[in-house]
Amino acid sequence: MKEFKNFKVAAYVHAEFLHFADLEQIEAGIKFFKKYISLHKVYLETHRGLYDIPNEKMAQIKKLFLENGIEASGGITSTIKIDGHEKNSIFDVFCFSDPVYREKYMEIVKNTAAQFDEVILDDFFFTACRCEMCIREKGDRTWAQFRLDQMEEMAQEIVKLAHEVNPKCNFIIKYPNWYESYQECGYNPGKQRFIFDHIYTGTESRNPKYDQQHLQRYLSYSLIRLLENAAPGRNGGGWIDQGASWDNLNVWLEQAALTVFAGARELMLFNFSELLETAALPPLGLCMERVDAILDKTGNPTGTSVYEPFDADGEDQLMNYIGMLGGALEPTPEFKKEEPVILLTESAACDSEIVQKLERYIAEGGNAVVTTGFLRKTYDRGIKELTSVRLTGRRVKGREYWIDSYYTNHKSFCSAKVDISIEALDYKTNATWCEIAMISGDCNFPLVLDDFYGNGHLFVLNIPDNFSDLYHLPKDIIGSIHKMMAKNHPVYLEAEAKYNLFLYDNATFGVQSYRPYPEDLEIILKGEEYCGIRDLESGEEFYPCGEKIRPVKRFDSAKTEEEPVEHIIRVPFMNGFFRFYELIKK
Repeated sequence: MKEFKNFKVAAYVHAEFLHFADLEQIEAGIKFFKKYISLHKVYLETHRGLYDIPNEKMAQIKKLFLENGIEASGGITSTIKIDGHEKNSIFDVFCFSDPVYREKYMEIVKNTAAQFDEVILDDFFFTACRCEMCIREKGDRTWAQFRLDQMEEMAQEIVKLAHEVNPKCNFIIKYPNWYESYQECGYNPGKQRFIFDHIYTGTESRNPKYDQQHLQRYLSYSLIRLLENAAPGRNGGGWIDQGASWDNLNVWLEQAALTVFAGARELMLFNFSELLETAALPPLGLCMERVDAILDKTGNPTGTSVYEPFDADGEDQLMNYIGMLGGALEPTPEFKKEEPVILLTESAACDSEIVQKLERYIAEGGNAVVTTGFLRKTYDRGIKELTSVRLTGRRVKGREYWIDSYYTNHKSFCSAKVDISIEALDYKTNATWCEIAMISGDCNFPLVLDDFYGNGHLFVLNIPDNFSDLYHLPKDIIGSIHKMMAKNHPVYLEAEAKYNLFLYDNATFGVQSYRPYPEDLEIILKGEEYCGIRDLESGEEFYPCGEKIRPVKRFDSAKTEEEPVEHIIRVPFMNGFFRFYELIKK
């Protein structure tokens, strides 16, 4: 099979498989891959846990792949058991406070760098050890700070050693999918991005219901964007596996598609041996052919800027829940003051200067959407000067809503099927405007609030206690939230939850459905520059079937907000499917 044009495909080859397999078995695996997908490279694991591959055998394996036209790099998984020095540690990760473990690790790195010009660390290059040595070494620091410091130091040591052994060695650190917990285990991309030659991204999205993690499927897209913005041009690719998708191959294919839709240069399949003689590889090859053809026509990913500082923590995975509502997001570790809209979750409050940055940004005309988690974290740090909104600690439930945009002078009502629970925020009438409210009994409580400040706006988005309750919001509410965050976007979705929207800078966009059934999808087209949309694959064209309510003067106000006309385009959409479109110029 020919290689793809817009990305390459690689496979990680597990040390346990290499330990037991002979060359004949490995060659049979290569032939199986070649039937279904173009394999550009393999990463051959020299060490994992109990397994170390002898250099002589590894040289034969490497030669076999090269003879089949497949590049070969090295891999290390940082887990081990050292007899007489056992640690009480999760996953048997290394203790980097113990000189015995450090010496063994340096030996593994030295050996691997001597054999390969490129080496990747599987996502166990972290520490969760709390042995007596670590407790003493930690001292008065928090565990997070101790581990960040220790793993920064270890990164410097192993990269220096690898380059001394092999000056040509391209040393790569792969970051796992659990980005909100990096600092607690010592993953330190803020520093390590400058230490390692390249980084890599784990885009395994897992099952949010039945797994220790809470990873929403949008993560397979968003984490590529976050780490690409952390190390522009040096994020080597995205790494997927079949974890939590054994019973549903469509989830496996979605991980792959979302990873490359986000701009990944390489798609890493974990792992080589587990994919042999299975039903997973044939559909992946077909899916990637389709994706590659689509990517010929798309541009660079874009979206609403989400500020996710390095070492941040708070409202874990919330941006991915919003992504599953159909929000087009562009997460970044930098505060992008030039962007017209910025989303700030509780994670952004980890920036000690965030309130000052926020005040300047809004005053100069920016539009900031902050969550209740962010509001709570900055409550006594100055944000009260920007809004009359106050936390009460009281909880309310409801399923009925109204929308009352300040500029449209029109109130609409809608209902959901189930109640959700939010905080009963307090605010002062006409000092702050309630855009969307939940009705509960004979009262209502804000879901979205708007404060005029300087030349800009501060919006407060009230997040439910259970983030997945966002998925129960009616489509009109979800559409209004997207409208708030899509000021510089040509399109947004007005639909129930479980869609992804991918925007690109060349007037193209894509939609992925996770819905349980087919339905008509409403795409809102903004402005007068475009008159419709065209399917990038079929060429079918779709044109507006209606127009959204336009701003009018509100009662005694003297002006209206200038806002582009919004047209409703309705397209039939299959569940579990993706479609990509281009905007049609007038």
